[in-house]
Amino acid sequence: MALSLQSLFLLFATFLSLLNLGNSATCSDCFTHSRASYYPNSDENGTATGRCGFGSFGMTINGGDVSAVSDLYRDGLGCGACYQVRCTDSNLCSDKGVTVVITDQGSGPNTDFILSSRAFRQMAQTADSATYLLSQGVVDIEYRRVSCSYPNRNITIKIDENSNYPYYLAFVIWYQQGKKDITAVQLCETQNFSCKLLDRSYGAVWTTTSPPSGPLSLRMLFSDDDGDEEWVVPANNIPENWKGGEQYDSGVQVNV
Repeated sequence: MALSLQSLFLLFATFLSLLNLGNSATCSDCFTHSRASYYPNSDENGTATGRCGFGSFGMTINGGDVSAVSDLYRDGLGCGACYQVRCTDSNLCSDKGVTVVITDQGSGPNTDFILSSRAFRQMAQTADSATYLLSQGVVDIEYRRVSCSYPNRNITIKIDENSNYPYYLAFVIWYQQGKKDITAVQLCETQNFSCKLLDRSYGAVWTTTSPPSGPLSLRMLFSDDDGDEEWVVPANNIPENWKGGEQYDSGVQVNV
């Protein structure tokens, strides 16, 4: 039986709805328009005093392609996240732009990103274009979150220098791949597996007073925007006599 005009219209409308649903499902890959500036007092990289608590590591991670953000900081949850940032002037800037790691909190005049000067120049097609971009100070951009990638690196635990064994433990987590956030961290005794939920002191700094004794095992909760959650337990423990300033290889890495 031939379809009526009304039936054909309904089929076409259904097709369009399914198409729009498919597009919205991949909207995490969409670009958002904004503006970006750069650290005016930076020779190349970011700052060693960033609000994520990375210290001097926050200047050198990702080759110095780092950034401060405003709303994307998310009370520290956004620390360590990676974003593709590209300026919208196709005469000056490349389609690829630059991938930056969030290491600080800050805002400029109607900006979401304050890039290191190195990252700011990386958006340009040529050296002359980079010089011109720097002279502008603030440019229109578009950005999207992308997976962080650290080949041949495991997630690393850096004990904060202010830690005081055995009374107070603070640390940050380095080299986290992928697009998920670490939303919770537990510290567990390895002998009886008694666990303690840690506090996010600020940025990416996790702290606890009266930490458990003996070798310590971490449990990290990775979460994404779709509500998917996964606990990851490192293969390696934090040694019993941990020290401030030390770095400990977790022995694990998450998928990109």
